[in-house]
Amino acid sequence: MTTAESDLARTRRARRIDRALAVRYPDARCELDFRDAFELLVATVLSAQTTDVRVNQTTPALFARYPSAAELAVADPEELEELLRPTGFFRAKAKAVTGLSQALVERFGGQVPGRQADLVTLPGVGRKTANVVLGHAFGVPGITTDTHVLRLSLRLGLTASEDPLQVERDLMALLPRRDWTAASDRLIFHGRRTCFARRPACGACPVAALCPSAGIGEVDPVRAAAMLKG
Repeated sequence: MTTAESDLARTRRARRIDRALAVRYPDARCELDFRDAFELLVATVLSAQTTDVRVNQTTPALFARYPSAAELAVADPEELEELLRPTGFFRAKAKAVTGLSQALVERFGGQVPGRQADLVTLPGVGRKTANVVLGHAFGVPGITTDTHVLRLSLRLGLTASEDPLQVERDLMALLPRRDWTAASDRLIFHGRRTCFARRPACGACPVAALCPSAGIGEVDPVRAAAMLKG
C-alpha cells in the first residue's frame, strides 16, 4: 500500500532535487542571448516554436537593424519578416514583436516595465514570458513554466496539474522565493540534457532516487550516459 506524501515531505524532496540539479548544472541560466530587458523580451517572444539556438542566430542582425523598441515599432514589415524567417512562423512573429514594441513606446516610454502586472498587459506576453524577463533582466524571482518545467514538475511529483498557473503556484510553495528563477533554469537544463520527453536517461539522472517516475526511460547507466546532451 502506497502512503501519500505529506506536504512537508514533498517540500523537502523538492529542495533536495533542486540542490542535486544545482550540482549537476552549476552553469544553468537563460540560454537566450541578450544585453538588456528589451532584447530578452523580444528574444523570448521569438523563441516560441523554435530553439534558443535558432533565436540566438537570428537576433544579432535583428537588433543591429532595430536596436530599440522605438525603431522596431516602425519596422518595415517585409524587411522584418525576412530577418525573422529562420525562426519559423516569421509573419506572425513579425507582427507580434512590432505590436509589442508599439505598446512599449505608447505606454511605457519605450522601456520594458519591471513589474509583472505591467508586462502581462503587453501583446503576446503571458506570465511565463514575464517571469523570464523579470528573473533574468531585473533580478525579480519567478517560476518559468515552459514545456520542460511543466513536464518535469509532473514527472517528479511536484505537482499533479498540467495547468501552467497551478504548476507555477505549486513550485512557488515548495521552493524558497530567492531560488525560483534559478530552479526554473535548472529544470529547463535537466529537461534539455537528461530528462527528455520521449525517453529520459534515467540511468544517468542525478535525482532518480527522488523521482517517482524513475525507470520510465533508459536505466542502464552506460547507455543512459551516452544519451546525455550538453
